[in-house]
Amino acid sequence: MRFPLPVFAFPAPRRAALGLAAAAIVALSGCASVKPQGPSTSNAATAVTAQTSRAYHGRFAVQYVDQNGQQRNAYGNFDWQERGDTVTVQLRNPLGQTMAIVTSSPSAATLELPNRQPLTADNVSTLMQNALGFALPVEGLRYWLQPSVAPTSKATTENDPQQATHLKQIQQDGWTIDYLAYADAPATGVKRVNLERAEPPLDIKLVLDQ
Repeated sequence: MRFPLPVFAFPAPRRAALGLAAAAIVALSGCASVKPQGPSTSNAATAVTAQTSRAYHGRFAVQYVDQNGQQRNAYGNFDWQERGDTVTVQLRNPLGQTMAIVTSSPSAATLELPNRQPLTADNVSTLMQNALGFALPVEGLRYWLQPSVAPTSKATTENDPQQATHLKQIQQDGWTIDYLAYADAPATGVKRVNLERAEPPLDIKLVLDQ
């Protein structure tokens, strides 16, 4: 399943706040340089340590199927703060209004929506599944956006034939992650990335702002 709209066209449809916030959570992105491995299948990856600190900003377009089997689209902006094992993501609609704040740590996860009591669970996957009917790859995205494979499972990688130091694709945990563009020097890191999962269907397009 592919997006009918280009990633740079971000209309502002009026969706239900919960649906928008849910889809937006996947839009976690940033610009961090890392030397990827060559085409391979492995468990190796750069570990997220207690000293890790990252701050990302970007835009997203998401296409997903909700709990009622209806296809939905969501667009917006986000800010990502990562300190050690804790990630906090603020999600905003195209008008700049906060839609949700998501906090994930090894001990708990919290989803805050406007004018509602915070929702909590042991982890992001449980929280998303219980509240919204599907789970999102938050932990995987912490690595895929470096870009690197996650250390928790085997992954197949492919390097860009035009630039050997750049990853072109990762396949891991049922996801296909395609790296479409990297930042121009002197900036480093990923610029555009698409993620696709077949079941349950979920497509994500990200533009990472410098």
